[in-house]
Amino acid sequence: MMSIDQRTRTDTEREPLDVEDFFDGQLPALAAEHSYLAVPGAVELGVEPFTFDTPAGAWTVTLADERVLVERGSQGTAVQRLDANELTDIVHDLRTPMTLLTAGSLTMVSGDLGDALDWWVVLRSLLDGRAAHTRGSVEFHDRDGAPLDLHRSFGPDDDPAELAHFLAEAGYLHVRDVFTEEEMAEVSNDMDAAAGTYAPDDGRSWWAGTASGEHLPVRLQYFHEHSERATALLDDDRFLRIGRLTTDGHRNRSEGNRVEALFKPIGVVEGISDVPWHKDCSLGRHSYQCSGLTVGISVTGADERSGQLAVVAGSHRALVQPAFFRPEWGLPIVDLPTRTGDVTVHCSCTMHMSHPPIDRERRVMYSGFSMPASAPEAARASLAALGRVREQAHRTVSQAPGYLD
Repeated sequence: MMSIDQRTRTDTEREPLDVEDFFDGQLPALAAEHSYLAVPGAVELGVEPFTFDTPAGAWTVTLADERVLVERGSQGTAVQRLDANELTDIVHDLRTPMTLLTAGSLTMVSGDLGDALDWWVVLRSLLDGRAAHTRGSVEFHDRDGAPLDLHRSFGPDDDPAELAHFLAEAGYLHVRDVFTEEEMAEVSNDMDAAAGTYAPDDGRSWWAGTASGEHLPVRLQYFHEHSERATALLDDDRFLRIGRLTTDGHRNRSEGNRVEALFKPIGVVEGISDVPWHKDCSLGRHSYQCSGLTVGISVTGADERSGQLAVVAGSHRALVQPAFFRPEWGLPIVDLPTRTGDVTVHCSCTMHMSHPPIDRERRVMYSGFSMPASAPEAARASLAALGRVREQAHRTVSQAPGYLD
């Protein structure tokens, strides 16, 4: 059995940030210690001088002589304006540039979001003592050391140790024939019955407009309240054993929004149904919560014509920007076609997206497992708040140029 725990912080350990002390003292000291981890990745990203403009002053970060240098003044090719709270939250991994974008508070005086994301990677490398990703640094091996077949799928009775190893290496799983077609037909009927009980702006559903002029619910939250079969599946050992694959003690969702039912209609032109490339920790808190497990239950099958899921293999092990896929990473994209009753699993820090269906509508349920927390009540409150922010993120960021659909 293996661990996929990437947590390095707790909510009780954060200290207030003095902006001047951070840029004049803390960050230069971290750069002296960790530049060797940050610079190779920064060079591959092609970063240019970048200025953090704050109410306490401006500081510019640059690369020179295989070091990250921090200097007072505004000499950056790109300039980002941050208030003290925004900077504090970014330093403590509570927010990212994507969080600021979705909140409408990303202020680029010059340059663009891409510049902010590139330097976010460098900053996280310095702060966390973690190597910024470089092409070829993530490799994939099976338990015997041979190259891993990234397109491998598993049966429900396969050795759990094999599944755990694949999950740790690749960041995802495809498990065949977990649930029956009869069970999925019952769930699908429940989805049809439940859809009429939701309404736009009810805070419990997402809606989208199609090219044919329809306005449809595409995500039904709290679906367990509408489907006895879905609730039973969440308490079934066929589902629960996914949370036991690692040694981390993952917990299933026993309250709140336990499961969401998704319709993937053809021809969405307004709103968001097919979520573009992102990590689930793209809005922050990676070092507090990852890696949780997101589980997709295929109510209908999915392929390249009906909205299948795609993942970036190994991205959970790579310090890369948390949204937008970049080919220069050298990380492979893997499509996950499924049949009715199959299950997909991905780590919360695995980059993924869903293709828009072309020929056939897709239906899927999503639930999952979270890492155990030392303060459960605080953790649940934090997750609930993050969920609300993520919903706004999916609605807003999907409109950003380059955020691939």
